[in-house]
Amino acid sequence: MVLKRLLAGVGFGGASVETQLDGSPTWPGGSVRGTVHIQGGEVDQRVEQLTVGYQARVEVEFDDSEGHQNMDFHRVQLGGELHLQPGQQIQVPFEIPTPWETPITTYQGQYLHKMKLGVNTRLHVAGAIDPGDLDPVRVDPLPAQRAILDALDSLGFRFQQADMEKGRLRGTRQQLPFYQEIEYRAPSRYQGLNNLELSFVTDERGIDVVLELDKKPGLLFSEGRDTFHQFSIAHGGEAQDWTGYLHHWIDSIAGQRGWL
Repeated sequence: MVLKRLLAGVGFGGASVETQLDGSPTWPGGSVRGTVHIQGGEVDQRVEQLTVGYQARVEVEFDDSEGHQNMDFHRVQLGGELHLQPGQQIQVPFEIPTPWETPITTYQGQYLHKMKLGVNTRLHVAGAIDPGDLDPVRVDPLPAQRAILDALDSLGFRFQQADMEKGRLRGTRQQLPFYQEIEYRAPSRYQGLNNLELSFVTDERGIDVVLELDKKPGLLFSEGRDTFHQFSIAHGGEAQDWTGYLHHWIDSIAGQRGWL
Protein backbone atom coordinates (compact mmCIF):
# COMPACT_ATOMS: atom_id res chain seq x y z
CA MET A 1 0.00 0.00 0.00
CA VAL A 2 1.47 3.35 -1.06
CA LEU A 3 0.24 6.81 -0.19
CA LYS A 4 1.71 9.94 -1.75
CA ARG A 5 1.04 13.46 -0.58
CA LEU A 6 2.04 16.68 -2.32
CA LEU A 7 2.73 19.33 0.28
CA ALA A 8 2.93 22.44 -1.94
CA GLY A 9 -0.65 23.33 -1.17
CA VAL A 10 0.23 24.00 2.47
CA GLY A 11 3.35 26.01 1.80
CA PHE A 12 5.89 23.19 1.71
CA GLY A 13 7.41 24.24 -1.63
CA GLY A 14 6.31 21.17 -3.57
CA ALA A 15 7.94 18.57 -1.33
CA SER A 16 6.26 15.17 -1.31
CA VAL A 17 6.05 12.30 1.15
CA GLU A 18 5.36 8.69 0.22
CA THR A 19 4.89 6.00 2.85
CA GLN A 20 5.28 2.40 1.73
CA LEU A 21 4.55 -0.52 4.04
CA ASP A 22 6.07 -3.90 3.30
CA GLY A 23 2.58 -5.41 2.95
CA SER A 24 3.00 -8.09 5.61
CA PRO A 25 0.18 -8.54 8.12
CA THR A 26 0.79 -7.83 11.77
CA TRP A 27 -0.98 -8.84 15.00
CA PRO A 28 -1.28 -7.50 18.55
CA GLY A 29 2.21 -7.53 20.01
CA GLY A 30 3.84 -7.71 16.57
CA SER A 31 5.30 -4.92 14.44
CA VAL A 32 4.95 -3.11 11.12
CA ARG A 33 7.79 -2.31 8.73
CA GLY A 34 7.98 0.21 5.94
CA THR A 35 9.87 3.10 4.36
CA VAL A 36 9.11 6.81 4.20
CA HIS A 37 10.26 8.43 0.94
CA ILE A 38 10.78 12.20 1.08
CA GLN A 39 11.24 14.16 -2.14
CA GLY A 40 12.58 17.71 -1.87
CA GLY A 41 10.63 20.50 -3.54
CA GLU A 42 11.76 23.72 -5.20
CA VAL A 43 13.29 25.42 -2.15
CA ASP A 44 15.54 24.54 0.78
CA GLN A 45 13.58 23.31 3.77
CA ARG A 46 14.33 22.30 7.32
CA VAL A 47 12.53 19.13 8.38
CA GLU A 48 12.04 19.53 12.11
CA GLN A 49 10.53 16.12 12.77
CA LEU A 50 9.28 13.00 11.02
CA THR A 51 6.94 10.69 12.90
CA VAL A 52 4.95 7.56 12.15
CA GLY A 53 2.33 5.95 14.32
CA TYR A 54 -0.92 4.07 14.58
CA GLN A 55 -4.14 5.99 14.16
CA ALA A 56 -7.75 4.85 14.54
CA ARG A 57 -11.04 6.38 13.43
CA VAL A 58 -13.07 6.24 16.65
CA GLU A 59 -16.76 6.82 17.28
CA VAL A 60 -17.33 9.56 19.86
CA GLU A 61 -20.56 10.46 21.65
CA PHE A 62 -21.38 14.11 22.21
CA ASP A 63 -24.26 15.59 24.24
CA ASP A 64 -27.02 14.47 21.89
CA SER A 65 -25.24 13.21 18.81
CA GLU A 66 -22.43 10.97 17.58
CA GLY A 67 -19.35 11.71 15.52
CA HIS A 68 -15.89 10.40 14.73
CA GLN A 69 -12.41 11.39 15.82
CA ASN A 70 -8.94 10.36 14.65
CA MET A 71 -7.00 9.09 17.66
CA ASP A 72 -3.25 8.34 17.74
CA PHE A 73 -2.33 5.50 20.06
CA HIS A 74 1.32 4.88 19.32
CA ARG A 75 3.67 7.32 17.59
CA VAL A 76 7.46 7.28 17.23
CA GLN A 77 9.93 9.79 15.90
CA LEU A 78 12.20 8.78 13.03
CA GLY A 79 15.61 10.44 13.38
CA GLY A 80 16.23 14.10 14.13
CA GLU A 81 16.31 17.36 12.22
CA LEU A 82 17.51 17.38 8.64
CA HIS A 83 18.07 19.90 5.85
CA LEU A 84 16.09 19.09 2.74
CA GLN A 85 17.59 20.50 -0.43
CA PRO A 86 15.62 21.09 -3.67
CA GLY A 87 15.03 17.80 -5.44
CA GLN A 88 16.79 15.78 -2.75
CA GLN A 89 15.49 12.26 -2.16
CA ILE A 90 15.64 10.68 1.29
CA GLN A 91 14.51 7.21 2.31
CA VAL A 92 13.79 6.47 5.97
CA PRO A 93 13.12 2.81 6.82
CA PHE A 94 11.18 2.13 10.00
CA GLU A 95 9.73 -0.59 12.18
CA ILE A 96 7.15 0.25 14.82
CA PRO A 97 5.60 -2.06 17.42
CA THR A 98 1.96 -3.01 17.12
CA PRO A 99 0.57 -2.37 20.63
CA TRP A 100 -1.05 -5.33 22.32
CA GLU A 101 -4.40 -3.52 22.48
CA THR A 102 -4.45 -2.81 18.75
CA PRO A 103 -7.88 -3.82 17.36
CA ILE A 104 -7.93 -6.52 14.72
CA THR A 105 -8.95 -5.58 11.17
CA THR A 106 -9.30 -9.00 9.52
CA TYR A 107 -10.64 -12.48 10.22
CA GLN A 108 -10.09 -15.48 7.96
CA GLY A 109 -8.44 -13.13 5.49
CA GLN A 110 -11.53 -10.92 5.22
CA TYR A 111 -11.56 -7.23 6.10
CA LEU A 112 -13.85 -6.33 9.02
CA HIS A 113 -16.37 -3.88 7.61
CA LYS A 114 -16.15 -0.28 8.91
CA MET A 115 -12.71 -0.66 10.52
CA LYS A 116 -10.46 2.34 9.81
CA LEU A 117 -7.06 1.77 11.34
CA GLY A 118 -3.55 2.17 9.99
CA VAL A 119 -0.21 3.95 10.03
CA ASN A 120 -0.12 7.74 9.80
CA THR A 121 3.02 9.65 8.72
CA ARG A 122 3.58 13.28 9.67
CA LEU A 123 6.24 15.68 8.43
CA HIS A 124 6.98 18.81 10.47
CA VAL A 125 8.51 21.48 8.23
CA ALA A 126 9.19 25.14 9.08
CA GLY A 127 6.73 25.25 11.97
CA ALA A 128 3.93 23.57 10.00
CA ILE A 129 2.66 20.00 10.32
CA ASP A 130 1.37 17.92 7.47
CA PRO A 131 -1.55 16.00 9.06
CA GLY A 132 -0.78 12.91 7.02
CA ASP A 133 -2.92 10.21 5.46
CA LEU A 134 -3.84 6.81 6.80
CA ASP A 135 -2.09 3.79 5.29
CA PRO A 136 -4.31 0.81 6.20
CA VAL A 137 -2.70 -2.05 8.12
CA ARG A 138 -3.85 -5.66 8.21
CA VAL A 139 -4.02 -6.72 11.87
CA ASP A 140 -4.75 -10.44 12.21
CA PRO A 141 -6.09 -11.98 15.45
CA LEU A 142 -3.87 -13.79 17.90
CA PRO A 143 -4.50 -17.56 18.24
CA ALA A 144 -6.59 -17.13 21.41
CA GLN A 145 -8.64 -14.34 19.81
CA ARG A 146 -9.15 -16.47 16.72
CA ALA A 147 -10.39 -19.32 18.91
CA ILE A 148 -13.23 -17.13 20.21
CA LEU A 149 -14.05 -15.87 16.72
CA ASP A 150 -14.05 -19.45 15.42
CA ALA A 151 -16.35 -20.54 18.24
CA LEU A 152 -18.92 -17.85 17.46
CA ASP A 153 -18.71 -18.71 13.79
CA SER A 154 -19.33 -22.41 14.49
CA LEU A 155 -22.36 -21.51 16.63
CA GLY A 156 -23.92 -19.70 13.68
CA PHE A 157 -23.26 -16.09 14.61
CA ARG A 158 -22.85 -13.92 11.52
CA PHE A 159 -20.51 -10.95 11.43
CA GLN A 160 -22.22 -7.60 10.79
CA GLN A 161 -19.62 -4.89 11.35
CA ALA A 162 -16.81 -3.73 13.62
CA ASP A 163 -15.94 -0.28 14.91
CA MET A 164 -14.04 1.48 17.64
CA GLU A 165 -15.67 3.50 20.40
CA LYS A 166 -14.23 6.05 22.79
CA GLY A 167 -14.67 4.95 26.40
CA ARG A 168 -13.70 2.23 28.83
CA LEU A 169 -14.70 -1.36 29.52
CA ARG A 170 -14.91 -1.71 33.28
CA GLY A 171 -12.95 -4.39 35.01
CA THR A 172 -10.58 -5.01 32.11
CA ARG A 173 -6.86 -4.37 31.56
CA GLN A 174 -7.68 -1.56 29.11
CA GLN A 175 -5.10 1.23 28.72
CA LEU A 176 -6.17 2.89 25.47
CA PRO A 177 -8.96 5.51 25.54
CA PHE A 178 -11.08 3.45 23.12
CA TYR A 179 -12.06 -0.17 22.45
CA GLN A 180 -13.25 -2.28 19.55
CA GLU A 181 -16.73 -3.78 19.22
CA ILE A 182 -17.34 -6.64 16.79
CA GLU A 183 -21.06 -7.03 16.15
CA TYR A 184 -22.82 -10.27 15.19
CA ARG A 185 -26.35 -11.21 14.21
CA ALA A 186 -27.58 -14.07 16.39
CA PRO A 187 -28.66 -17.40 14.83
CA SER A 188 -32.24 -18.64 15.18
CA ARG A 189 -31.17 -21.32 17.67
CA TYR A 190 -31.01 -18.55 20.31
CA GLN A 191 -34.57 -17.35 19.99
CA GLY A 192 -34.29 -14.74 22.71
CA LEU A 193 -31.29 -12.95 21.21
CA ASN A 194 -31.02 -10.18 18.64
CA ASN A 195 -27.31 -9.37 18.47
CA LEU A 196 -24.03 -10.14 20.19
CA GLU A 197 -21.12 -7.70 20.56
CA LEU A 198 -17.58 -8.89 21.24
CA SER A 199 -14.59 -6.92 22.55
CA PHE A 200 -11.00 -7.99 23.18
CA VAL A 201 -8.66 -6.21 25.59
CA THR A 202 -5.17 -7.63 25.27
CA ASP A 203 -1.77 -7.24 26.87
CA GLU A 204 1.38 -9.34 27.07
CA ARG A 205 -0.16 -11.57 29.76
CA GLY A 206 -3.45 -12.46 28.10
CA ILE A 207 -6.82 -11.34 26.82
CA ASP A 208 -9.98 -10.08 28.49
CA VAL A 209 -13.05 -11.07 26.49
CA VAL A 210 -16.22 -9.00 26.92
CA LEU A 211 -19.54 -10.18 25.46
CA GLU A 212 -22.74 -8.14 25.35
CA LEU A 213 -26.04 -9.84 24.51
CA ASP A 214 -28.83 -7.72 23.06
CA LYS A 215 -31.88 -9.69 24.13
CA LYS A 216 -35.36 -9.61 22.68
CA PRO A 217 -38.25 -8.55 24.95
CA GLY A 218 -40.00 -11.34 26.77
CA LEU A 219 -37.21 -13.20 28.57
CA LEU A 220 -38.11 -14.64 31.95
CA PHE A 221 -36.41 -13.00 34.94
CA SER A 222 -34.79 -10.41 32.65
CA GLU A 223 -33.86 -7.10 34.30
CA GLY A 224 -33.01 -5.41 31.01
CA ARG A 225 -32.29 -5.89 27.36
CA ASP A 226 -28.51 -6.25 27.63
CA THR A 227 -26.51 -8.87 29.50
CA PHE A 228 -22.72 -8.74 29.86
CA HIS A 229 -20.23 -11.53 30.40
CA GLN A 230 -16.48 -11.24 30.85
CA PHE A 231 -13.70 -13.81 31.11
CA SER A 232 -9.96 -13.98 30.47
CA ILE A 233 -7.73 -16.20 28.35
CA ALA A 234 -3.99 -16.63 28.73
CA HIS A 235 -1.93 -16.64 25.56
CA GLY A 236 -1.82 -20.29 24.57
CA GLY A 237 -5.29 -20.97 25.98
CA GLU A 238 -6.91 -21.45 22.60
CA ALA A 239 -7.11 -25.24 22.97
CA GLN A 240 -10.06 -25.08 25.37
CA ASP A 241 -13.56 -25.96 24.12
CA TRP A 242 -14.69 -22.37 23.62
CA THR A 243 -17.60 -23.41 21.43
CA GLY A 244 -19.11 -25.45 24.24
CA TYR A 245 -18.33 -22.79 26.83
CA LEU A 246 -19.98 -19.99 24.85
CA HIS A 247 -22.99 -22.07 23.85
CA HIS A 248 -23.66 -23.06 27.47
CA TRP A 249 -23.66 -19.44 28.65
CA ILE A 250 -25.57 -17.94 25.71
CA ASP A 251 -28.18 -20.70 25.71
CA SER A 252 -28.79 -20.24 29.43
CA ILE A 253 -29.63 -16.59 28.79
CA ALA A 254 -31.33 -16.58 25.40
CA GLY A 255 -32.15 -20.16 24.51
CA GLN A 256 -35.60 -21.64 24.15
CA ARG A 257 -36.02 -22.36 27.86
CA GLY A 258 -36.28 -18.65 28.72
CA TRP A 259 -38.50 -17.66 25.82
CA LEU A 260 -42.14 -16.60 26.31
